[in-house]
Amino acid sequence: MRASPHRPGTARGMLGALLIALATVAALVAAAPAAQADTQICEQYGSTTIQGRYVVQNNRWGTSATQCVTATDTGFRVDRADGGVPTNGAPKSYPSVFNGCHYTRCSPGTNLPARVSGISSAPSSISYGYAADAVYNASYDIWLDPTPRTDGVSRTEIMIWFNKVGPIQPIGSPVGTATVAGRPWQVWTGSNGSNDVISFVAPSALPGWSFDVMDFVRETVSRGMARNDWYLTSVQAGFEPWQNGAGLTVNSFSSAVNLGAPGTGGPGPSQACQVTYATNVWSGGFTADVTVANTGSLPVAPWTLSFTLPSGQRLTQAWNAAVTAASGTVTATGLAHNARIETGTGQTFGFQGTYSGTFAEPAGFSLNGAPCT
Repeated sequence: MRASPHRPGTARGMLGALLIALATVAALVAAAPAAQADTQICEQYGSTTIQGRYVVQNNRWGTSATQCVTATDTGFRVDRADGGVPTNGAPKSYPSVFNGCHYTRCSPGTNLPARVSGISSAPSSISYGYAADAVYNASYDIWLDPTPRTDGVSRTEIMIWFNKVGPIQPIGSPVGTATVAGRPWQVWTGSNGSNDVISFVAPSALPGWSFDVMDFVRETVSRGMARNDWYLTSVQAGFEPWQNGAGLTVNSFSSAVNLGAPGTGGPGPSQACQVTYATNVWSGGFTADVTVANTGSLPVAPWTLSFTLPSGQRLTQAWNAAVTAASGTVTATGLAHNARIETGTGQTFGFQGTYSGTFAEPAGFSLNGAPCT
């Protein structure tokens, strides 16, 4: 942390200011949680847990060639992705991170499977890192089924293509365009022989985005490819490589599923929150300690707080939360040690940043998609 600037004075005053600054830095280091050691996975279907709530999986299902991924504190990277498969067929793998259940493996503390009609919102956020010399898509995989199954492929698969490189295309054929979650998409529908697939393809590459998964679920229901009495079983994000793929990275990922207020996309009566935003500001820089209080009647786990930094502000470091984006819309997600907010309690995280012009605070905050006071 950078200490507040001071004017030159006596040697004694300067020494005192230095000791205060060092003590402040030491306090921050002590408060910051220990980073999780990176874990490399080369087994075909090997997996591990990150942040105490998501599962990273190698998921090399379509090739015998070696593939290795390394799980990090906030996502994963593809370290090795040998070989290739024809681009007019299925990809060779889907290295990914997920919230929910996938072939009997369920992520810790997940609310999934959950009935679609009983989900108020499902906020998710991702930041991708793309690679050269590979043919792939960067995509979400969202699964829906008439039953709350946890043991295999569901009836309908929703894919959201953030990026595609090379001569590849979604399953089926194009059926038009749609605006979903405020963005335009090319829409494809078809079947892979095991389940129905609807794909939403971004017209140009998206490096990252924060959005509500339920916007795509409701669009799928409106097209007759799912029903409100079906179940959302898994929210996954990663890559489908056809050729190579080393260097592809999910820099950060968050996913939550909020139950209640069916069909409204808003918070249920059991969820409410209050945010305290305490700052220390100096010329060109600031720190913020943010406390998220759960004033509702049920615990919140996991939690993701979203807010927009005013123009000219840029985040430089953070502690006690995994934070995506350095400017604009920011999401902060609790770590393994503070992933749950009991009712009547709160969790605190902080960050340091720079600013230009006049300093201002964010206009509003939302917890797992629900506005806070």
